[in-house]
Amino acid sequence: MNDSAVGTSSKEASKQALPRLADVAAHAGVSSKTVSRVVNNEANVRPQVRAQVLRSVAALGYRPNAAARALVTQRTHQIGLVATASSLYGPTAGLFSLEQAAWKAGYGLTLTTVREASEAQLEEAIHYLMVRGVEGVIVSGVAGILHLETSALAEMPLVSTSPITTESVKHVLVDSDQVAGTRAAVRHLYDSGHRRIAHLAGPLSWDSAARRRDGWLLELEDLGLHPGPLLVGDWSPKSGYEAALTLDPTTATAIVVANDHMAMGAIRAFTEQGLHIPDDMSVAGFDDVPEAAYQMVPLTTVRQNFSSVAERSVRELIHLIEGRAAEKTSIHLPTELIVRASTAPCLGNPR
Repeated sequence: MNDSAVGTSSKEASKQALPRLADVAAHAGVSSKTVSRVVNNEANVRPQVRAQVLRSVAALGYRPNAAARALVTQRTHQIGLVATASSLYGPTAGLFSLEQAAWKAGYGLTLTTVREASEAQLEEAIHYLMVRGVEGVIVSGVAGILHLETSALAEMPLVSTSPITTESVKHVLVDSDQVAGTRAAVRHLYDSGHRRIAHLAGPLSWDSAARRRDGWLLELEDLGLHPGPLLVGDWSPKSGYEAALTLDPTTATAIVVANDHMAMGAIRAFTEQGLHIPDDMSVAGFDDVPEAAYQMVPLTTVRQNFSSVAERSVRELIHLIEGRAAEKTSIHLPTELIVRASTAPCLGNPR
């Protein structure tokens, strides 16, 4: 027998050795249909039977053939994710949480990123995912309000974490309540005696930055206060530092900052100017990044629950994929104010 024949024989033997669904069924002592239900993550299987099948799957090293399963079921169980390329904490935490939520729901995640959140790039990215057989798309971390009017998207289930106008009849917005979170920070400062409250916004082309700015304005209006100075950064600690250097400390006793990293930069700038945090200037951030609690002055901040947003996004998308009508087309999940040492009662007469 020549070498090529031996190679061919070895390949065929290896191929024959791969466990089949029927092998798993025999090993577990159940029907092939039951195994199929388990590997397809269907609900109508008793827990003990599911565990028994999964033990056999692990013991035999069985791997479902995704392509064959898709041909039979007309389902790929793949979700597409479009995100803006970014190293910022919020978008990055959101991506990780979405991947985990999709996995828990029995779906794979196909990711594509766009350099800028333009309508053209976003539509191109969604078409890229559609060609690869995704059953629905999540758009995450898009900076501004975009308008998608491509008729090809009309039947594509779509969930976004920023406002998008589209022809899609299957579209749900899921996000943290940016406005309410900022209002809670302003109210906390007001209740601490502050009456001149400034705001350091993120880039206002971002919907999240604009909504946090709006929350600051709305709460001040309801409290009957004139807005303190409005500063603008780009989400980075450096921009927070540079913006804070321009703030006249006689015009405000407190500042609400649109994210924690800018707040950290601002605190350094205030400290270098001889201000004591929080006695001379109270500072509140937004996001509750992991390092916020471990600064020299632990940071008061608004906590977003990225896991909750991701899980709700995936759940709403699966509902749309399965043909269930959305109960709401706009869902804003609650945030939580975390009070730490960077805010304190206003000393003396409010400036």
